[in-house]
Amino acid sequence: MFGAVPYKTKQFFFVLIKLSIVVGAFYFIYHKLTTNHELDFQVFGQFLSKNDAFTAKNIVFLVILSIFNWFFEILKWQHLVSFFKKISFLNSLEQSLGSLTASLFTPNRIGEYGVKAMYYSRSDTKKILALNLLGNFMQMATTVLFGFLGCYLYFSKYSLDIEYYKVFRIGVVIFIIVIFPIIGLKKSNFSIRGISMSTAKIFYTSIPWYIYFKGLLFSIIRYLIFSFQFYFLLKMFGLTLDYVDAMTIITTMYLLASIIPTLAIFDVVLKGSVAVYLFSVIKISNLSILSVVTLMWILNVVLPSLLGAMYVLKFKLPKQTV
Repeated sequence: MFGAVPYKTKQFFFVLIKLSIVVGAFYFIYHKLTTNHELDFQVFGQFLSKNDAFTAKNIVFLVILSIFNWFFEILKWQHLVSFFKKISFLNSLEQSLGSLTASLFTPNRIGEYGVKAMYYSRSDTKKILALNLLGNFMQMATTVLFGFLGCYLYFSKYSLDIEYYKVFRIGVVIFIIVIFPIIGLKKSNFSIRGISMSTAKIFYTSIPWYIYFKGLLFSIIRYLIFSFQFYFLLKMFGLTLDYVDAMTIITTMYLLASIIPTLAIFDVVLKGSVAVYLFSVIKISNLSILSVVTLMWILNVVLPSLLGAMYVLKFKLPKQTV
């Protein structure tokens, strides 16, 4: 479609697209912080200003935790791509944060797949899509593993007013919705962007075991870091809760929030609603929980996105794809 378009015109439109992505990301962040129906931004600011725990030492420690959180995500992506191509840590940093910014307002950050693929030649697109899917699956598997343990401890310890029959019916419906497509895919020649199920199976089985092992290890380390960061914020707000009890609720919250499709920009609202419900059992104020969730979002999504905006603006398509 763009074959007859002059090169300078293509470049102009490409720059315009990059600016639109950055401006759009900034606007969504600003909009979410100032129009959050769950937590008024002025109330949030006043609550933080009155909290004496926000010393320079604590703020630096929280930022360091966020840096390590993304450090291991960047390391994981570098490690996964090394399966077929060696890239530097700085390359992985640019691809990870740039794709975060560009995919901020896409459902479940689905835009991350396309953005990361743009850093490579067209011949590598399918590999990048498959590896990105693998990396996200590893993180999701970690969330599910810790989440199921947390759910078991949570529902064993706290008595909740839940209609288990309705929950069972919903579970059966979800199971049917998930299992039938899987069975159908196995018996068909279904493919995504030309990648058939059999081709994907061959690709994933060709990946060495140490790639899986280290990728999963990085995912677990990331999970432990940002879940501890959540716990540290709870303690900063003066909540008297021991680590095991806190992690029981935190892991349950991350599991429930992760299985509900949402826009990344609205992730703070979803986690806030789930967290308020779960922590209400132990009589913790909504304001404290919503403030912690908002700070987690700012530290681990907003700040990396601001840095990623720089990479979006300086991004250039590989020569063979222009």
